[in-house]
Order: sequence, then C-alpha cells, then structure tokens
Amino acid sequence: MKWLELLQVAGVTLLAAVTLVVLYSLGVRLTAIAGDARQKSPGLARSLAFVCFGFCAAAVLFGIYLIVPYFGK
Repeated sequence: MKWLELLQVAGVTLLAAVTLVVLYSLGVRLTAIAGDARQKSPGLARSLAFVCFGFCAAAVLFGIYLIVPYFGK
C-alpha cells in the first residue's frame, strides 16, 4: 500500500472539510450580523455572506465533479 498517497488524501480531505465548515459558519454569522437592526450597513454583510455561501456551493459541486465518474469522461 502506498502510505504517502493515503496521507495526502487524508490531509486534503481534512483541509477541504475545515474550509467548508469555516466558510459556511462565516456566512451564517454574516447573515446574523446583517439582520441586526443596529447595523449601519447590512447590505455589505449580506453580500459577503452570499459570497461565502457561493464559495461553499462551488466547493461542493467541485467535489461532486471529482467523485462522479460520469463527469470525468
């Protein structure tokens, strides 16, 4: 068995999972900040939240592209 490749896949998986969780939680936090009535510019926070959610969706779609063999042909 090739242990180096196994460790590489485990590391990339861990990095991707942490990145997705951070992006999603940051998007949720920015959405909550934008919903605050005392916020001066809720549009900026809401826009950044949508950017975070967009990066999350792009990462998930890229993962599906890598996993499903039909798309790799």
